[in-house]
Amino acid sequence: MSPAAERVPWRWLAAGRASRRLVLVVVFVALLLDNMLLTVVVPIVPTFLYTTEYEGANSSVAPARTEPASPALKAPPFSSMFSYFDNTTVIVSGSANATELANGTESSRPPQPPASSPPLPSGCPEGEEFLAKENVRVGLLFASKALVQLVFNPSVGLLTNRIGYHIPMFIGFIIMFVSTVMFAFSGTYTLLFIARALQGIGSSFSSVAGLGMLASVYTDDFERGNAMGIALGGLALGVLIGAPFGSVMYEFVGKSSPFLVLAFLALLDGALQLCILQPSKISPESTKGTPVFTLLRDPYILVAAGALCFSNMGVAMLEPTLPIWMMQTMCSPKWQLGMAFLPASISYLIGTNLFGILANKMGRWLCSLIGMAVVGISLLCVPLAKNIYGLIGPNGGLGFAIGMVDSSMMPIMGYLVDLRHTSVYGNVYAIADVAFCMGFAIGPSTGGAIVRAIGFPWLMIIIGVINIAYAPLCWYLRNPPAKEEKIAILSQECPMQTKSYTTQKTLRDFPLTDDSDVEAENAE
Repeated sequence: MSPAAERVPWRWLAAGRASRRLVLVVVFVALLLDNMLLTVVVPIVPTFLYTTEYEGANSSVAPARTEPASPALKAPPFSSMFSYFDNTTVIVSGSANATELANGTESSRPPQPPASSPPLPSGCPEGEEFLAKENVRVGLLFASKALVQLVFNPSVGLLTNRIGYHIPMFIGFIIMFVSTVMFAFSGTYTLLFIARALQGIGSSFSSVAGLGMLASVYTDDFERGNAMGIALGGLALGVLIGAPFGSVMYEFVGKSSPFLVLAFLALLDGALQLCILQPSKISPESTKGTPVFTLLRDPYILVAAGALCFSNMGVAMLEPTLPIWMMQTMCSPKWQLGMAFLPASISYLIGTNLFGILANKMGRWLCSLIGMAVVGISLLCVPLAKNIYGLIGPNGGLGFAIGMVDSSMMPIMGYLVDLRHTSVYGNVYAIADVAFCMGFAIGPSTGGAIVRAIGFPWLMIIIGVINIAYAPLCWYLRNPPAKEEKIAILSQECPMQTKSYTTQKTLRDFPLTDDSDVEAENAE
């Protein structure tokens, strides 16, 4: 092979490392796999625990109850036999009656079924009390990922400021791969809990480093909004594929199959990261980022974080409780438990890509306000469904509205840092991910307990009203004021001259564009 031909792959690799689009592809794939693993367990875990724990325990008890009846066949004349079926004593007289008993022709009083347990519809699972307790256990298992991620996010944000985004991104891939393999071969609740918590650590590295990397590569606010919309499309696609993929594979192939497929895809993602990101390269930020606690004292960042938290808390509460509610009220088969989330996932995918562009034109604050109101209304409509088809409308509206909020709030977080703080993005996207995780930690853990105490419909009413009540706060993000030193830089004026935004003065369009400085000068 000629030297020129040998240099072609290296030229392609060098060009790829300089390409912003390939960085976007890496982040897209990482978020896709993370959220596929997040949702693929939603239809699997409730039915897996029911099958292994409830049905397994009952199948082992049932034979033990019928064994004592066999010695009665050899009992002497006029001996008695206790029936464990209807708790009555039957007199067996002689060998002839014993033979009749063995042939099923015993002429004693026919057994009566217990009157206390009404017959369940065909296909409905038994064990109402077990399913009620399972709401809490499944909710805690799902929440463990977000709780662990919540703890690690601030540390990962500081780490990205010190060593850059590439190494944390690759660490996240390694941990996610280990978690996926562990899910595939876990057979008990404890091992599933550990695998879910481990996923939270890997997700913390991947999401904080990935979103921070995008914000640093796409410095223009309009381009950043589009890039965030595409990256969140990867998140949406993972949510879209995860639950239906998991339910179908679990029903027709087996529990381990969806996780092994995800582990293979994770290896491909790791190879892509090795080629594009150079994870051995330490590239700290040139300027020191604003501390996390300073950002947390910014009311505008808190409003944006709260919108992310409460809008996602609704779907987080649905994940552990909706499949069990469907099992109890609709007698749904396994494959329907994941398919119920399909409308939400498809509409979320549409919403994030559509409003990544539209939100910039109509105002991101307005998109978020409308989105949170629609989230609340959709949640209020979920308990009205009588079958899986009745869930299409509410879940579709829920996914579309959350897509509006996420695709608007993620660019706003970066814009607020540009406007009011130092333009280093690791910490602010750690806060955004913390808000996201708080929704997915508080939602499942409290949702299961609320369902057990007052029922699934009241849970939907509570979280729906909270979203509708929070929506007006997004109005405060309409024209966030800049800090004084930032105003001086943006206006290219003397740093000693102070300036503030007022309603009487001509305001710049939100968000800032390349021509906004020229327009502001012409207006003056």
